[in-house]
Amino acid sequence: MSSFPPLSTPRLGVFDSGVGGLTVLRELRQQLPEVALHYVADAAHAPYGVREPGYIIERSLKVAGHLIDQGARVLVVACNTATAHAIAALRQRWPEIPIVGTEPGIKPAVAQSRVGRIGVMATPATIASARFAELVQKHAGQVQVFNQPCPGLVELIERGDLNSEELRQLLQRLCQPLLEAGVDTVLMGCTHYPLIQAQLQATLGPQVALLNIESAVAQQTARQWLALGLQSRAATPILQTTGQPTSFNAFLQQALAWPLQATALEL
Repeated sequence: MSSFPPLSTPRLGVFDSGVGGLTVLRELRQQLPEVALHYVADAAHAPYGVREPGYIIERSLKVAGHLIDQGARVLVVACNTATAHAIAALRQRWPEIPIVGTEPGIKPAVAQSRVGRIGVMATPATIASARFAELVQKHAGQVQVFNQPCPGLVELIERGDLNSEELRQLLQRLCQPLLEAGVDTVLMGCTHYPLIQAQLQATLGPQVALLNIESAVAQQTARQWLALGLQSRAATPILQTTGQPTSFNAFLQQALAWPLQATALEL
């Protein structure tokens, strides 16, 4: 029995350090069109990928607490780095709330590869995490995994200029070691990266398959939501950011063409 009071509109809470989790939110809107969504971008404290684990846990607990206070009855951690470092603390704090994480899909990437060599592009914090090492150990088998930390990539994506020369040059530098390793599959281990999937594909070439995890996260979330038997009704998603709403809203229009507006959140 839930300890929460009944709500006229229970919500599905989603958070990330910035705009990356919008790729997950997009999938959730497709799979759960009648569910009220609440998204928080913790942009004032982004990127999480270069933060210490303790800081990531502290911010994740803070943002999750806000979403739950506002009516979230299922929570999606739409950030690989926050999942790797903070999801255990979140589940310990709120054991009655289903919490869905976002993890690099090592298993499907291994299954996809024909040559036995895969690349993983992720934030430095994700690649350094114990959880990531566990996933590789559990699922890689005889397949070689080439890790490519991507410092600076999230920051460039957050700026919203997805066709800049600076971004193109950074992608070339990051992808070159993977191409030299002869990988045929690259896993996008950060929810920001699908926002530049076309640019990544152009850099890697058509011979390399790109994989992401957003659809699987949305499917798992839908199962958790439906299992609770919550009454849903269509509602405009609530979008909040601890950073500047102006830049966030410009990104919404440019990258996702969503006619929505985020508001500022002090947290």
